[in-house]
Amino acid sequence: MSSAPPSARVFRVGLTGGIASGKSTVAGFFGALGVPILDSDQVARDVVEPGQPPLERLVERFGRSILTPDGHLDRPALRDIVFSDPRARADLEALTHPAIGAALEARSATAGGPYQILVIPLLVEKNLAAHVDRVLVVDCDEALQLARLSDRDGSTPAQARAIIAAQASRGARLEAADDVLHNDADRGALERQVRALHARYLQLAARA
Repeated sequence: MSSAPPSARVFRVGLTGGIASGKSTVAGFFGALGVPILDSDQVARDVVEPGQPPLERLVERFGRSILTPDGHLDRPALRDIVFSDPRARADLEALTHPAIGAALEARSATAGGPYQILVIPLLVEKNLAAHVDRVLVVDCDEALQLARLSDRDGSTPAQARAIIAAQASRGARLEAADDVLHNDADRGALERQVRALHARYLQLAARA
């Protein structure tokens, strides 16, 4: 992911958090306040659409078994290949991350807004804090995270714990955070925190 000089772009907040912590809910609250939301996961899906060079490179590396009959990326098939093979995962990242970063920067350059929220689930894991002006972490107790993940995806407790263990630790995320949203109560409490941060970010962006 490349980075434009701070003076050349809008003030940007990197939104991250563990799986099932509430990132999408938080992004929705900011979006309702008129803040442009740039989701790196959506960008990652877009750059591997049929006809896009990253998809062609993935097929060259992993074979046509990663394609559905209609030529789209078969994500579960690719996930099965890279999940337990660190070299395959590294190849996947090398083939897709530059395109994802470039596309995210291009969208940021045209999105405008008083400031922008960049949703980057792997912000801490990939050391991307330098590409944003603030790091905002959505945090909740791990037991609550496990319960939400099981409810959302039908994961068994063992599967949910394995998914969480594969991510950056809660402590590492909190250490990287400039701001923290505590998502351990109801939606109303979370929305009030978002509104307070929105006012703060407007001030910071105006001074940047």
